[in-house]
Amino acid sequence: MKQTREIDSINSNKLKYSICTLVTDLEEYQKMKNSFHELGFDDNNSEFIYVDNKNNKYDAYEGINKLINCSSGRYIIVCHQDIELLDDDEKKLDFLLNELYKIDSNWSVAGNAGGISLGKLSIRISDPHGKNVKVGNFPQIVNSLDENFLILRRDANLGFSHNLNGFHLYGTDICFLAKIRGYNSYVIDFHLLHKSPGNVSNDFFKLRKDFISKYQIAFKPRIIQTTCTNMFISSSRLLNNIMTQSILNKIKRIIVKK
Repeated sequence: MKQTREIDSINSNKLKYSICTLVTDLEEYQKMKNSFHELGFDDNNSEFIYVDNKNNKYDAYEGINKLINCSSGRYIIVCHQDIELLDDDEKKLDFLLNELYKIDSNWSVAGNAGGISLGKLSIRISDPHGKNVKVGNFPQIVNSLDENFLILRRDANLGFSHNLNGFHLYGTDICFLAKIRGYNSYVIDFHLLHKSPGNVSNDFFKLRKDFISKYQIAFKPRIIQTTCTNMFISSSRLLNNIMTQSILNKIKRIIVKK
């Protein structure tokens, strides 16, 4: 007979970091891994999991969800194969995440570049656009994150959308889904090298259209019928109050007539 266990007694997520990558170039991936190993991400605290994606077996959304499901770390690092750590090490990341908890216990996603508001970015990176770029104050709350380096809290139980596909905007997607679940996303002061300048191809614009369409449907005004009440939900608090009360009043009149 299996042992019965109370949830708080279970010692799970013994590893601190799961470093997850979609790989099309094993040599470049090995350089990335070496840079992590050299800066303290070793077998005592980290695991490296990858998808051999040379033939595009998976798109980013599906592939990374599979990586998350196979991972066991307390924090899930989702990163490109073409990044390398420079000077910031495992202890630095530990410190930054601990500080983030003190500032906002509801953080769930962190990265090194993202969007704050229209025309305003937060960036901490070296890439072909510039070395040692530092834009803004950190940690900085953002509404989107670049995909080259993402850190997910396992206990936030986040995953990427199942009704989007491709290799773009999944950093924005995870920030949206985190916000819906009541969490916040941040850019932190963790400096690394990203070798690519970024790639905006034709499929990017198709995915952007699909992204807008998905969330347009997700956030559309609607009447919700539960087993015990009715609600109207939209982006307008005033409209929600008026319409919910109107629906309830209509139901009351029907009940009285009966």
